[in-house]
Amino acid sequence: MTITQVSQQYNLSQDTLRYYEKIGLLPKIGRTTGGARCYSESDCGWVEFIKCMREAGVSIEALVEYVRLFHEGDA
Repeated sequence: MTITQVSQQYNLSQDTLRYYEKIGLLPKIGRTTGGARCYSESDCGWVEFIKCMREAGVSIEALVEYVRLFHEGDA
């Protein structure tokens, strides 16, 4: 999906999606050969999770820490 499609589907601005990627809430989003972001199903799952948590009042800082720990795994 393009950033426009994801933005419309989840009712988030494109700037917000870019910010989430920049601060590490979203993994590095794949790119087309032309350089446009191309969101996978997994990426969209993270967008949906983050949106849900933000709507529940979870802070950006807490989410960044959660995502960091998630990717760290059991280590």
